[in-house]
Amino acid sequence: MRRDRDLIRARMTRALLVLGAALTVLLVALNAPPSSGAAITPLPTGTQADYQLGGARSVPTSVGIVVRDRRDRPAPRRYNVCYLNGFQTQPDESAFWKKHWGLVLKKDGRPVLDEAWGEWLLDTSTQAKRAAIAEIVGQWISGCARWGFDGVEFDNLDSFSRSHHLLTGADNKAMARALVVRAHRAGLAAGQKNWSEWDGRSVGYDFAIAEECGRWHECGSYVAHYGSRVIDVEYRDADLRTACAGWAGKIAIVRRDLDLSPTGVRRWC
Repeated sequence: MRRDRDLIRARMTRALLVLGAALTVLLVALNAPPSSGAAITPLPTGTQADYQLGGARSVPTSVGIVVRDRRDRPAPRRYNVCYLNGFQTQPDESAFWKKHWGLVLKKDGRPVLDEAWGEWLLDTSTQAKRAAIAEIVGQWISGCARWGFDGVEFDNLDSFSRSHHLLTGADNKAMARALVVRAHRAGLAAGQKNWSEWDGRSVGYDFAIAEECGRWHECGSYVAHYGSRVIDVEYRDADLRTACAGWAGKIAIVRRDLDLSPTGVRRWC
């Protein structure tokens, strides 16, 4: 009988050891960073870029990077970046966001508006709302990946600066982290847009798209964070000359018209 008890005790000990090992593996898996669904291709350097948010157009042979809206298709044989508005609404999507009204930032019951572009700010103030926004934008990210884009940019990272102090930089950093995770899971490189002072690599951003960094003398900040993996879009001839004088050959620089129309201004250094 004693030998039977010893045998039972030994078996129980082995079972507990196996169970403990399994729990350890589970805890490691739960705390590990999320893995990408596919290999992420970095933004290429040493080539020109085109910014085609207003509609697709032909791509010169000298251009290796093309940025297009998520509703347009990627350019063949180029590195393609998919544009998403990650922190504000698009002007033509008000009906969609009225179905998700709780995710739109409000002041005194009215949506907070970015008057320059006619866009409502999204409410990134709580973890629950950030998760809900990430779920919606995450579906768009998955669509970009399915269509064959290589990267994605999330516009209006600096929306908190237009929020009448209802949002903080910390809110948007947390939102950015959630969006970058979704991009990487889809196998897409993630691009920081706006807020040059902040090093978005801290949440996993892979490259930056800067609007008018020549005009506002911000190119150096982006380069300090991302090296040559920066795309600068200028909207005035004088600012193009400034950007080219300081950064030609170091980052991709393109001059576009403000409407980014398919027939509008398009020049490079």
